[in-house]
Amino acid sequence: MIERNILSQKMKEFHIKEFIASEFIKTGYSHTKIQRTPLGDKITIYTSRPGLVVGRKGENIRKLTNTLKNKFKMENPQIEIGEIENPYFDAQSIAEKIAYTLEKFGPQRFKSVGYKTLQSIMDAGALGAEIVIAGKIPSSRAKRWRFMDGYLKKCGYVSDKYVIRGRSTAFLKSGAVGISVNIMPSGFTLPDDVKIIEQKPELVEEKKQEKVAEKKKTKEKKETKEKKNEESGRPKKAE
Repeated sequence: MIERNILSQKMKEFHIKEFIASEFIKTGYSHTKIQRTPLGDKITIYTSRPGLVVGRKGENIRKLTNTLKNKFKMENPQIEIGEIENPYFDAQSIAEKIAYTLEKFGPQRFKSVGYKTLQSIMDAGALGAEIVIAGKIPSSRAKRWRFMDGYLKKCGYVSDKYVIRGRSTAFLKSGAVGISVNIMPSGFTLPDDVKIIEQKPELVEEKKQEKVAEKKKTKEKKETKEKKNEESGRPKKAE
């Protein structure tokens, strides 16, 4: 059936993405896009460090291509690398980085990891950011630790369109620890952003000075006209 084919394709794509994420977790991996083309399946891997993904003389790409052909039965997979311009605005790569740090160095310094990551995101120019670490950390009782700074929309149109979200899981000895990262980047105007333009108050003294100057000009014009009439010998008009 068509429904079963669609489900099997989606499950296959999910397993491929999970495999690629596990292979390149140390290279600033963000996400993977899979597109079907007439020539074959086009796989784009987005990362902040493309050199490590490619490997020496394309060694990692060749290994990944062979694995996709043999293990996942893909015909002619074409692998491309996409570079992330600002890695601190990519929530998924930051969540993966925190998970890798917790798995490698343990949960003892999770607070310093959270605060340092949050500060680096804000230094990159973000309007606001939030990092949530939930699990049995640092004790045997599960807790939720939230690190937040700046201005972050939680719901509505701005939250759905502009807030960048990423989630990952760190597998520790005490259990699984969930990590969620929400980033609100800069570069767009918010609907509630109102700018007030202050008008300069008009000074009364300046108006008075202008009026006096106008009166002087009118007097000078009258005097010049009278002088010209006297010189020409014309009689003076009665006012």
